[in-house]
Amino acid sequence: MSESAQKLLDPSELGTKEYWETAYARELSNHQHDAGDEGTVWFSESNAEDAILGELSTLGEDGLLHRAAGETALPSRFLDLGTGNGHLLFTLQEEDDDGKCWSGEMVGVDYSETSIQLARRIATERGSGMVRFERWDLLNDPPRQDWLQDGFEVVLDKGTFDAISLMGTEDARHPCEVYREKIVPLIKPGCFLSITSCNWTKAELLDWLAPASDQLQYYSEAKYPTFTFGGQTGQSIVTLTLRRVVQTSN
Repeated sequence: MSESAQKLLDPSELGTKEYWETAYARELSNHQHDAGDEGTVWFSESNAEDAILGELSTLGEDGLLHRAAGETALPSRFLDLGTGNGHLLFTLQEEDDDGKCWSGEMVGVDYSETSIQLARRIATERGSGMVRFERWDLLNDPPRQDWLQDGFEVVLDKGTFDAISLMGTEDARHPCEVYREKIVPLIKPGCFLSITSCNWTKAELLDWLAPASDQLQYYSEAKYPTFTFGGQTGQSIVTLTLRRVVQTSN
């Protein structure tokens, strides 16, 4: 592990299940009183979902993902880790300015039961088809074959790795290392992880998730507005696309 990845973040309540159960219980209660209140959209101030959709659109234009069924391919399947209220998956299903949307099966998972209750309730009210929400703990539960099948073309992470990096640990391995181990089998060989973070730089994310000779490799980066402070130029959020390596037999 390189020097930047060895930097660990101090544990925070945002890394605890109790925090998220409480947060989503509050959002579920708010939604029950006002159906128009669907809860927090993380990184909305940075227009992260637009950036993610832009990256996915490019992959579609390059023939690496498929919005709809074609003669040679089924529509791409999506898995959303730490789905929260499911907003990112609902956005994928909405038509863009060209009248296009992603029509494949979508699965949102979260270790918070109240998150799943909220997402399911919103899905029912929206009439969203081809999307399901399941309680699942990435770090501790094995994947369920009924939704994993042969893997996903895209695994989405908008802030979940950030929350995991704020967990406390008494084990020899940091939860971020466990994350890397668990994430790879969810992705079809040759397909993609889209990860968005406000806690880590591009270099740090690559150190954690795509070290040399690993099963994930850097593919592309979304563009965000930059700022300059103290002579250094940077941005407040990072969205990377990583690709799972296709293993070749000798």
